[in-house]
Order: sequence, then C-alpha cells, then structure tokens
Amino acid sequence: MRTRTNRSTAIAGLAVAALITAGCSNDRSVEASKPPQVGLIATSEVPAPPTEVTLIGERDVEVTLTGPIAVKYSTATEGQKQALGKPLTGSHNAGTRESGVVFQQFQGGVIVAKNDQPGTPAYITWGKIREAWNVERDPDGVPEVMGKNGSPGPLGVPTSDENPVGDLLVTTFEHGKITFDPKTGVVEVTVNGTVVPSGL
Repeated sequence: MRTRTNRSTAIAGLAVAALITAGCSNDRSVEASKPPQVGLIATSEVPAPPTEVTLIGERDVEVTLTGPIAVKYSTATEGQKQALGKPLTGSHNAGTRESGVVFQQFQGGVIVAKNDQPGTPAYITWGKIREAWNVERDPDGVPEVMGKNGSPGPLGVPTSDENPVGDLLVTTFEHGKITFDPKTGVVEVTVNGTVVPSGL
C-alpha cells in the first residue's frame, strides 16, 4: 500500500508539472545555452548649448555673450531673440555687478543670471515688467527717487521668464513678482508678499 501511495503521489506531481509547463509554454523551445534577448532603447544626445555666442550689436560692434547669458540666448526662441533685438554695448549695459549678478542689456530687454557659474539659470525680462523692475524703490518696494532698481533693488534677480498665467503675464523675482495685464495695461508689483505702487 505504501508503494502504491508513493507512486500515485509521484505521478500526480509529474502531471501537475507537465500541465504547468504546457500552460506556460508558447510552443517555442528555449535553449539553456542561449543568453536572454534584451531590447535596447535608442537614445539621442542633445548637444549642450554654447557657453559663448558672438553677436553684432549696435553700430555694428561685435558683442560676445558668455556663460549663463550665452546659454540663455542660444536656447531662446526666435520670437524671444527678435523681441530682444541687438545687444547694447558699454560697461553699463553688460557685465558683473558687485553681488556677482551678470547681465546683458538688449534693445528690447535684458538677460540676467544670479552669477556666472556653469549651470546657473538666466532669465529674460522685458516690456512693462522690465520697466516696473527698473523703477527705483526703497527697501520695502515703494517707489523712491534715491532707491535701488533692477537686481540690486528690493525685488532682486529674476527667477523666471515672463509667463502667461490666465490673462496676465508674470515674472517672478527673488523677493516678489510683477504682473502685467496686456488688456488693461495694469502693472502690479509685489515685494515680499505686499503689493506696492508700480511707479509707472
């Protein structure tokens, strides 16, 4: 009896193994000596943007953009480049501030980066938002003739390009934001969470 039970269990086990193998099989034989086939995913490398760009500025003067300013310009859309226009020349139109902020003024805007280190993002500021950013302000952001403007001012350095948000165009800065409504012409300046007069 014992032999018969063991044979029945062995036959049942072999039958289950055969059914599992047959159920999982796709009628293709697999050789143990062949390595498994692995599909490869093709990727393409995107070249890094140039860290130096030479342009012809006003009065046909050659202007070389470098670092984050060059990267931003080279990755800008054609529309952004056209709106910026030609780069302006002279030390007050380009350079590095005492704070380390780098900038390049153009006929229609400015490109600004917090510093000239590789990988530092740079942003384009223009139009009414740039005008409001350039208003001299006291430390609280209220327009004041003897105040500071631009990146040394209370808003600080741009942290975004101009972006549409609903009906508004918005640029964010280290310490606030400026919004412009193209339909109404209204500019709103917020410094450290407080709305202040635009000064325009």
